[in-house]
Amino acid sequence: MDWNLLLAGFGKVMLNPVNLLFVFIGVTSGIIVGALPGLTATMGVALLIPFTFGLDPVQGLVMLVGLFTGGIYGACISSILIGIPGTPAGAATLLDGYTMNKKGQAGKAMGMAVIASWFGGTIGALIMTFASPQIAKVALEFGPPEFFSLAFFGLGIIITVSGKSILKGLISGIFGLMLPLVGFDPLSGAPRFTFGSMELLGGITLIPALIGLFGYSQVFQGIEKILILPAVKTELKNLIPKLSEIKSVIPTMLKSSLFGVFIGAVPGTGTDIAAFVSYGEAKRSSKHPERFGTGILEGVAAPESGNNACAGGAMVPMLTLGVPGDAVTAVLMGALTIHNFQPGPMLFRDHPQVVYPIFAAMILAQFVMLFVGLGGAQFFARMINIDRRILTPIIFLLCVVGSYAMRFSFFDVGVSLIIGIIAYFMNYYGYPGSPILLSIILGPMVEQNLRRSLIISHGDPTIFFTRPISVAFIIIGIFIMITSYYRVKKAMDREAQSSSAQEKEEAN
Repeated sequence: MDWNLLLAGFGKVMLNPVNLLFVFIGVTSGIIVGALPGLTATMGVALLIPFTFGLDPVQGLVMLVGLFTGGIYGACISSILIGIPGTPAGAATLLDGYTMNKKGQAGKAMGMAVIASWFGGTIGALIMTFASPQIAKVALEFGPPEFFSLAFFGLGIIITVSGKSILKGLISGIFGLMLPLVGFDPLSGAPRFTFGSMELLGGITLIPALIGLFGYSQVFQGIEKILILPAVKTELKNLIPKLSEIKSVIPTMLKSSLFGVFIGAVPGTGTDIAAFVSYGEAKRSSKHPERFGTGILEGVAAPESGNNACAGGAMVPMLTLGVPGDAVTAVLMGALTIHNFQPGPMLFRDHPQVVYPIFAAMILAQFVMLFVGLGGAQFFARMINIDRRILTPIIFLLCVVGSYAMRFSFFDVGVSLIIGIIAYFMNYYGYPGSPILLSIILGPMVEQNLRRSLIISHGDPTIFFTRPISVAFIIIGIFIMITSYYRVKKAMDREAQSSSAQEKEEAN
């Protein structure tokens, strides 16, 4: 760890009023996006990227990091107050948070959620700050075979753990891998799959693809069923829990935070998995597991500290290896690329003036979230009441502007719209979106490093199995894919048996 660079990064963010303002705007916007059911931090970041083009790269990136941080916490607001998670990350918080609300303890649940989110997010940001440079040093030894195996590892995991069907995950992944093939061949320069279109020579631009996947698809879902959420009549009292109550959940928050960081660092997982694993472990190790689900502070603290710590963990492989830990970091990786910074070990060596402010912004964003979350609780509680008939057209307009702003091209708007329609129908029929996103991001990395490796070895594929790091990633990836297949198969068998037993009971 270069302390001088770290201090310079903190100085660049904390001593610059403009950068501080962008962190504040990002966190506040993220909380609002996360609190509105149906919106996600991924969509929020994807829509915001085009508006960062005219900004200094550091200003744009710290705002995106702030939005990521606020979006993960914001999901708990609607979970606690109306029993509808703002994003999947807030689903586990609903189990005890909404129950506390029904018992008249909504204020205490909200306060505990903010504190746990700050605690977990800070642990995750600190581990990211101090672990990332060390991992990057090791990653500098990677060559094309290692990067191919790493990308194979990441894609294998995301395809097998996404959704209930591995086949559908595989189809989504293949669809995502097809999109980067459009345009000029990166090694030979020959045009591919352009069908005579001049506009497609430059390929399918990342941002319109992201906006199609996470913007237009949400608009179509909103049109399909316009939701008017029930008014939040709960008055938030006693927002800050007692000191003794906070002390009692510190061990739970610490353990959940470490679980969250570890889960976030594994490509293909996400904040929703971290939240449920943290909740399950807290319940398993509790002296009173029967009380979970009845409205207790531990049931709010565990998932909130876990999912917010996961954000820091997910940033580690994205920054150090160029492999995003989850969907949001995949979009953030796209933001770095668009600003001409290639995530990976070389980023630390060539652009420390960008990396260390990101570390500083991630840590600072946790404290901004604590301040804004506690101070604006009543305001955010009312924000989730926005009528969907108003919100959906606003999102649609942002999608059009965002996809146009990348290259000032209406062709990109059309491409984004087509991808959004495809994503909507794929989601409708149970095809997960995460493999598409990760495949778009990692597809070029897979293709280029596969071909470079074969050029180095003169066409001999054993190069991937004669280098220790490369073969380790391949073996671990295959092992996880096989175990995931049997896990999904068991879950589907149990679900089928349960449905069969229920049908028999109804028949009798």
